[in-house]
Amino acid sequence: MQLVFASNNPNKIKEIQLLLPSNIQILSLEDIGCTEEIPETAPTIEGNAIQKANYVTQKYGYPCFADDTGLEVEALNGEPGVYSARYAGNQRDANDNMDKLLTNLANQSNRTAQFKTIICLNLLGQQHLFEGIVKGQIITEKIGNQGFGYDPIFVPNGYNQTFAEMPIEEKSKISHRGLAVEKLVAFLTK
Repeated sequence: MQLVFASNNPNKIKEIQLLLPSNIQILSLEDIGCTEEIPETAPTIEGNAIQKANYVTQKYGYPCFADDTGLEVEALNGEPGVYSARYAGNQRDANDNMDKLLTNLANQSNRTAQFKTIICLNLLGQQHLFEGIVKGQIITEKIGNQGFGYDPIFVPNGYNQTFAEMPIEEKSKISHRGLAVEKLVAFLTK
């Protein structure tokens, strides 16, 4: 089975391909000739995942899944949330985003946060949503050089390492994206 994953992020594609059984092959947006920026203008994480999957299915005709992820910080009323990638501006720079978040949390004792991923699958004329959530804490400095995004400042509950300190195989088993993909795979293989 071939499915388009509505992403050109090589880190996400690698992480997800590791989680899929060998009979499911991922095609990237580049693989199908989609070079334009897909809109992500919905006010929710769910809405953005749906918007991206619908864009690919409607414009290119492929069965497709898309994800959107947000980091939701309790003390900041759920920020950055749906704006996680652009938290510090449209340049989408992970270090700028982390710096802004750490600054905004500087005087907060509550550092509870969660990563939330929604995957939207468009297959055989039907749409399905899968959610993955991992709870944890935002630490006060960046540690680790694996992963991407906010991984260097997020420690999942029950662990003493940031996502950026974990090998990708370990992170993908427990991460928000990993949990959502697990539900996607269970659906595709039943």
